[in-house]
Amino acid sequence: QVHLVESGGGFVQAGGSLTLSCVVSENMTSIIVVGWSRQAPGKQRESVYSSDGTDYADSVKGRFSISRDYAKNTIYLLMNQLKPEDTAVYYCSVDGQLRGTRHIGRYWGQGTQVTVSS
Repeated sequence: QVHLVESGGGFVQAGGSLTLSCVVSENMTSIIVVGWSRQAPGKQRESVYSSDGTDYADSVKGRFSISRDYAKNTIYLLMNQLKPEDTAVYYCSVDGQLRGTRHIGRYWGQGTQVTVSS
């Protein structure tokens, strides 16, 4: 029972770009909130983007952006001018309703590793 799958992580040089993908299950309906978060080694998970709230974190404003392909049920995190401090496992999340249920819940992917070299 997998509802979200992240991909696109990898190794990049500082100043480079990388795009992460989050494929959302066809069984996910009534999506209200879309978000991305990250967790660096030894640190707490932090929000990178949320469609409800503060939007982009101050640390990524002007460098990261969101794109969506509704036909593919995919959410993209476009990362530019990457810095070593961006190194983390990145997670996507959605607040939505699964087909056949009446309640809205928050669902998380398994994460994808992004490593930025100096």
